[in-house]
Amino acid sequence: MNATVQAKLMDSVEMFIQLFTELTFLFLAISFLVAIINIKLPAEKIQGLLGGKKGRGYLTAAGLGAVTPFCSCSTIPMLVGLLNARAGFGPTMTFLFTSPLLNPIVIALFIPVLGLQVTITYASLALVTSITAGVALQYFKFDRFIKQDLLKKPASGCGSNSCDSNKQEIPKTQCCDSKVPNAQEAACCDNKVTVEPSMWAQAWQEAWSLFRTMFPYMLIAMIIGAAVHGFVPADFFAKVASADNPAAVPSAALIGIPLYMRVTALLPLVGSFIAKGVSIGAVIALVIGSGGASLPEMILLKRLFNWPLMLAFLAVIFSMAVIGGYSFNILFA
Repeated sequence: MNATVQAKLMDSVEMFIQLFTELTFLFLAISFLVAIINIKLPAEKIQGLLGGKKGRGYLTAAGLGAVTPFCSCSTIPMLVGLLNARAGFGPTMTFLFTSPLLNPIVIALFIPVLGLQVTITYASLALVTSITAGVALQYFKFDRFIKQDLLKKPASGCGSNSCDSNKQEIPKTQCCDSKVPNAQEAACCDNKVTVEPSMWAQAWQEAWSLFRTMFPYMLIAMIIGAAVHGFVPADFFAKVASADNPAAVPSAALIGIPLYMRVTALLPLVGSFIAKGVSIGAVIALVIGSGGASLPEMILLKRLFNWPLMLAFLAVIFSMAVIGGYSFNILFA
């Protein structure tokens, strides 16, 4: 093994360790937080806030995405939480589009790197496109392409065949002897009473269950993301998306989507890309493509979405990247 390949392999291993540590922590922490919110905040309240009525739900979802500093992969637990709460499908997709592309950290980095005017134009593009795409996906009923097996089923009462798996069953005689505190007499199944776990225990159970279900997909995503990071040189983009290439913008969008690179990690490289002859439009297309979607995120979303919704999601990100790229070339070249 020559020194160059060994260096790239070590870079990939380091990236994998970083991704494994970071995504595991973020996934569990966000899942736990979302579970707490779903327990404390009634589903009806979330449905009211993100129901899409008169456009308010879409603006609320866009605002939620704009204040959550998630990368494309760490939006998944929040996405599952919103779907479980039966939030409006259109607003939920708007959140999925805006969260990795439009948050305080991204905006804070955009301003010193590309200037205030470019930042405002970029934010407007991301906001308008995300809301429009959410409305369109809702209108064409793409929610039918969501896989339901990962989502929580409505809780069944004791009149059904089984009790909630999160509850602890205690023999009724123990409760009658008052040896078990806080027993709930009304929730009996087969001569047993059920005691609700604490809010924290229930939230952790939900977070851990989601993590175990998604972990095989996360592992594949992290391996691919680390390999791409280690073996795809930064100069490759500069060569493909050079200003003299008429297809630089769509090429940049296509290159960006397979990459696992946060917008916050990409923006510091913008100066060097532009110095090497990459157009501002190609840079914006790369930012939107790599930030809005990535191959690792696609692997995770495939666990939730059927192919028609997956392709629609990719089409929105690619269209946003291409339209934005050509628009920026016209406005700021």
